[in-house]
Amino acid sequence: MMKSEKKEQERTSSENKSKTEKEEQKKTVTELKKEESPEEKLKTVQDKLLRTMAEMENQRRRFEKEKKEAFEFGGFNFAAESLLLLDNIDRAIVSFKNDESLKNNKDLNKIIDGIEIVKKDLVSIFKKNGIETIECINKKFDPNFHQAMLELEDNTKEAGTVVQEIQKGYMMKDRLLRPSLVGITKKREEKAEKQEKKTDEKEEKKWSF
Repeated sequence: MMKSEKKEQERTSSENKSKTEKEEQKKTVTELKKEESPEEKLKTVQDKLLRTMAEMENQRRRFEKEKKEAFEFGGFNFAAESLLLLDNIDRAIVSFKNDESLKNNKDLNKIIDGIEIVKKDLVSIFKKNGIETIECINKKFDPNFHQAMLELEDNTKEAGTVVQEIQKGYMMKDRLLRPSLVGITKKREEKAEKQEKKTDEKEEKKWSF
């Protein structure tokens, strides 16, 4: 091997070694820069502690909320079934009032009054526990609170207006206990209107002679 080639190899090797040393020095400096100071380490620990405390507080609030809801709605199913008792009381009152065989009974009013007292007591208990009836007559149909059972033709009211209450609906605070079963309005069909108009016109002609 020629001397010039040997020198060239030595020079290249020396340059590579120097380059490698410089890269290692840069890497060391970068690592030293990345290493946190005591103040930065303290701040990092404080941030982690604050996040942990915030998460613990959120968990505590969720637990309190769930506990409150469990207490408030723990009797939800019982309340829903109790509505059947109120329904039966209303049916009994209507039945007594419409029974022809009992109309001449002197004690009928006393019987009805007694049932009414029981109903008032039951409604009072419901109200104390946050159970209220849903007001629906002449209200716009709302599927969140109402269940449509039938449609009634009526052009005097806006379509979808509740005009008949088949069964009362109830709320337990802000939770639906039972939807109102209702009848709602719909627009009268044009054919029916035209036919009715023709019938009226015929009647008018008939009486004009």
